[in-house]
Amino acid sequence: MDNVIDYYSRFDEWGRLDREPLEFTINLHYIKQYLASSGTVLDNGAGPGKYSIELAKLGYNVTLSDLTPKLVEIAQQKVSELGLTERFNGFHVLNATHLEGIPDEMYDASLMLGPLYHLQKEEERISAIRELHRVTKRNGIVFVALQSRMRMTITSLQYPLFWKPNDNLDTINEFYETGVFNHNDKGRFTGAFYFNIDEVKPFMEKNGFDTIDLIGSSSIGAMLSNEQKQYWADQGEYDRMVNFLISMAKDPTVLGISSHLLYIGRRK
Repeated sequence: MDNVIDYYSRFDEWGRLDREPLEFTINLHYIKQYLASSGTVLDNGAGPGKYSIELAKLGYNVTLSDLTPKLVEIAQQKVSELGLTERFNGFHVLNATHLEGIPDEMYDASLMLGPLYHLQKEEERISAIRELHRVTKRNGIVFVALQSRMRMTITSLQYPLFWKPNDNLDTINEFYETGVFNHNDKGRFTGAFYFNIDEVKPFMEKNGFDTIDLIGSSSIGAMLSNEQKQYWADQGEYDRMVNFLISMAKDPTVLGISSHLLYIGRRK
């Protein structure tokens, strides 16, 4: 966990979502679609609070937590600057595997849009999901982000020197079997775990959730270069392209090539 805290203390996660807006746009579209019109929301692993702030603007009462103290401070500052403090029930530095101090069945909906990336041991992933289950009300909705092993395998083959140690086929084969990745280059993306698509629903359902949907957060946009996206902008059809990608995000054949996935479930 120290590596995760160190990485995100230096990394501009808010800026990443600005630079890669498709993931945020698609996730928020489906979060809004499945949320009730009002209620309490936990944003667990919230980073600098980009999703929390959007939900607060929509009138939800939000509790924010993250492992990295600096990100919680940034989120609290941004919330204050935007005059949304009254919409927040608290800002907490917490490990997703142990949401200390948060009561059972507290929230109408819960988000966990990051912690599972960094939990490389199965028992840690199970602990995080069970904690999410514990704090969510019965029949409450959860939104859980994961990363796609197939997409990372493709990326490793495309850009091997950028994703060391996945710069040779022996290591890529090992990654494909285990889903575990630790970047060789100091300061680069911290240790992570990537799911096979067919593992996601059974994992969540085994730990207390009924599946509502599984979507590709970046849709096929993960395959498009900035130049290719710019073509549609130049044609005056960028917004239509984004709406098309939003609709395609539910196509199960897209899941393997989407860099991020969004699981949507209901707490039993």
